[in-house]
Amino acid sequence: MAAASKSSQMVKNVVLALLTLWSLISLVVIVVWATSPDLKGSAACRAELQEAKEKMEAAKVVWSKNKVALEEKLEVAREEQLHQSAEILRLVGRLGATNATLEECRQEKVVLNGNISVLHERVEQLRQTEANHTARIGLQEEHIETLQQNLTQAGHRAESLSSLKAAAENHMQAAQSETSACNSRKEFLQKQLQKCKDGVPEATREPQKTDLSSSTSPLSGIPALTLLTCSSLLLMT
Repeated sequence: MAAASKSSQMVKNVVLALLTLWSLISLVVIVVWATSPDLKGSAACRAELQEAKEKMEAAKVVWSKNKVALEEKLEVAREEQLHQSAEILRLVGRLGATNATLEECRQEKVVLNGNISVLHERVEQLRQTEANHTARIGLQEEHIETLQQNLTQAGHRAESLSSLKAAAENHMQAAQSETSACNSRKEFLQKQLQKCKDGVPEATREPQKTDLSSSTSPLSGIPALTLLTCSSLLLMT
């Protein structure tokens, strides 16, 4: 503010000095012109002096107007300078705030760079984990494929065992049928044998017993053959 007032006062003094100098030069010219007897007559000099006075008055009026205009311009310039000073102060404040914001941004950038480094490390760890999981999944897929093959083989074996079981059941049913037939045959032969025993006289039964014990008759071999057949069937079942 002091510098602005000093500069405006200096401008004002320079303008006043120029106007004063111009007035003095004009008076000197008029005086020289008026005191020269060889140039013009007194009437002409008085006329010219009057004209010079009128011009001097007009110049004073112009000088007053110019002075007022200059003072107004000087006031406008002073107000503009004050406005610019206030604007400069405001810009300085904004510049300080901007610098503080830049400092905060710089610190945040440092923090973000640290976070980015941590994220890069985390990504690398995740990639390694993914590779491990991929290898483990490959091993599990191979194990699953092996289990599927084993399951398929077990299914084929179960089918084979089912077929063998069905065949064994068929054989067992056939053996049971044959056993039933053998039992029926045995009962029939026992009945026939009992009938034969009942039809033989008591007197001849002892010799026949002796003969039966000494010699083999066709009827005595039938029960033994039947028992042998039934025993074989029972062992097969």
